Amino acid sequence: MLRCLYTAATGMEAQQTKLDVIANNLANTSTTGFKRSRADFEDLLSETIRSATAPLAQGGGRPEPLQIGLGVRTATTTRSFAQGDMIATQNQLDLAIEGMGFFRIQRASGDFAYTRAGNFRTDAIGRLVTQTGEVVDPGITLPQDATKITIRGDGTVLAAVPGRVEPSELGMIRLAVFVNPGGLDSIGNNLLGATAASGEPILLKPGEQGAGSLSQGFLENANVQAVQEMVDMITTQRAYEMNSKVIQSADQMLQKLTSLR
Repeated sequence: MLRCLYTAATGMEAQQTKLDVIANNLANTSTTGFKRSRADFEDLLSETIRSATAPLAQGGGRPEPLQIGLGVRTATTTRSFAQGDMIATQNQLDLAIEGMGFFRIQRASGDFAYTRAGNFRTDAIGRLVTQTGEVVDPGITLPQDATKITIRGDGTVLAAVPGRVEPSELGMIRLAVFVNPGGLDSIGNNLLGATAASGEPILLKPGEQGAGSLSQGFLENANVQAVQEMVDMITTQRAYEMNSKVIQSADQMLQKLTSLR
């Protein structure tokens, strides 16, 4: 009887974790470049009461074992990199990636991080930076007197300045791709960190070798579907309630057992 109490408890804990993941998805429905996650489960090692045996020459044997599962646990959280909706902003420093890839960001510590959020701006010296002031890599410095900034789909950055007929080329924004982007580590501020599981970043020109292209004046919205998350939340709540019902039933059976004379 105690076995089912522990098994149901693992189910409640797993569903609580799933609800935590759903809550984070819903909280970030308006976060630029956010990618939704889902909780993946795996069953725990089953208790073997009797093992299966090979058939006997004269017949008989046990073709199937007698095993009782001991519950569930959360194995991983899997991040979906499906394309989010493109939102037009008409801001010349807003960029969205159509396809695979990440912007590379150099943090104040000197380490690199990666993001899908292209809501960039300039700092006091004209460098292209994130909303928290971290520098986009490769570094792009915009002229203070620039009248228009053009960022092509291949990442080329051009600036129109007074006194020049042709725009000046300032550099090129490159994209980082990973063999296993699911292995990236979320480090906050819309940033992801490379890990041994993700592999080393491969810097590519946008539009080449599988890397996505850039769209100026657009932002990629979170790929969270609020209706689907609400449905998942309801099914998670029901699964949690069913596991709690198992504990209640086991408790009632134990009470009945202890009341026997």
